Amino acid sequence: MTLPSSSHSSLRRLPAILVVDDEVRSQEALRRTLEEDFEVLCASSADEGMEVLLREQAIRIVLCDQRMPGTTGVQFLKEVRTRWPDIVRIILSGYTDAEDIISGVNEAGIWQYLLKPWQPEQLLLTLQRAAEVWRLQQENQRLSLDLRTAEPVLKRQVDSKQEKVKSSFGLASLIRAPGSPINAVCDMVGRVAPFDLSIMVTGESGTGKEMIARAIHYESSRASKAFITENCGALPDNLLESELFGYKRGAFTGAVDDRVGLFQQADGGTLFLDEIGETSPAFQVKLLRVLQEGEFRPLGSNRPVHVDVRVIAATNRDLEDDVRTGRFREDLYYRLATIALHVPPLRERPMDLPLLASRLLGSSCNALGKPVEGFTNEALACIAAYRWPGNVRELQNEILRMVALSTTPLLGPDLLSPRVLRKPVGEFDENKPSDELAWAAGLSGGLKERMDQLEMHVLKEAMSRHRWNKSRAARELGLSRVGLRAKLVRHGLEQAE
Repeated sequence: MTLPSSSHSSLRRLPAILVVDDEVRSQEALRRTLEEDFEVLCASSADEGMEVLLREQAIRIVLCDQRMPGTTGVQFLKEVRTRWPDIVRIILSGYTDAEDIISGVNEAGIWQYLLKPWQPEQLLLTLQRAAEVWRLQQENQRLSLDLRTAEPVLKRQVDSKQEKVKSSFGLASLIRAPGSPINAVCDMVGRVAPFDLSIMVTGESGTGKEMIARAIHYESSRASKAFITENCGALPDNLLESELFGYKRGAFTGAVDDRVGLFQQADGGTLFLDEIGETSPAFQVKLLRVLQEGEFRPLGSNRPVHVDVRVIAATNRDLEDDVRTGRFREDLYYRLATIALHVPPLRERPMDLPLLASRLLGSSCNALGKPVEGFTNEALACIAAYRWPGNVRELQNEILRMVALSTTPLLGPDLLSPRVLRKPVGEFDENKPSDELAWAAGLSGGLKERMDQLEMHVLKEAMSRHRWNKSRAARELGLSRVGLRAKLVRHGLEQAE
């Protein structure tokens, strides 16, 4: 039997575990496996184990062999449960003891039992989880006591926190300007969020479909529950099924422990299924059953699990066309798309670009730990001129790049990627002269108005090509620097001083 001194006990940092085994070799093997992560105390019998428990008040886990002289491991753990109910109880046994252990699991409150011969990695992982279970038990007890003694104060704090979360992820978090086409989407979100309806969010990649889904969740009565996301296009069918529905230990090779699926984790809350259009017809059948019945079976289990989950799906595909071609199940589509919301691309929201750029600049500075004051007017003009085919995600990455490369408080156009600078405000490809002629021929208004539009285009093209260097652009255009600046101000490309 190994007992620490009281002074050593007071300095304990690692979680303490008691190993009860009558075989000295087994004790030493367990000690070598666990000593880096645990403070290991050993006892050779149930009586010695009880002495250690009476002496040591910080033991969190008892790992006990089933076969010992005098008493069995199950009988010993029954007494441990009676006197120290918070201790996590684990038992080691051979295959021949399985029935005896199973019959005593509930009575002894055994958290886990492991079969011999044990594998070091599996044993260590199990005990690390047991230590976390003990910690969570203590935290739950403390929180329960806090709730009983300070419930009114805590309720106000919880309400305040929920309001902050709602302002961070609800409708107020969606950046939009007056007249933005996304305002209609936000209006629809506010109207349908309170009702438990399945919603399909469509739009190009990077438009912010997940942000819309979050806003729906945090504007609903489920806001205090979990919001879980899964990208269905990132996993093959078998992995996606185990991720969403979970599995039981032994369901397949490598399933060494039970896993709770995302549907069960989202119980009472919302599950966001991104790229739903990438799933196979075989998987769509399984998903349809969950939506219809509100239940599923984890892999390897015969018992159904009932859940209350709101499902929001998203896709950048034309699912109606996929339904017509048979690639996507019609019944699943109508089950998911009770309400359909389309998020417009960024090129249709030019009025939102300054607000989005400002918000993304703040988050980029925080992410990189690099303070920047803002953008120059020239940089904002270039940002407004580009069509952003990658939408908000591309804009975010571009601003991150600008912040990383910046050496001055204001971000100028020289920090923008070449692809952004090369793109003039016209809708044509500058590498195709026929497109440019077609654009010029399509100008509206009288001769003066058309000449003004053409002059603005030439100015933008020259400034972008020279990375907004006024001196070089002025020399190319045969203007003085002051004259060039006056024209930029007249066309709204630069603010007057």
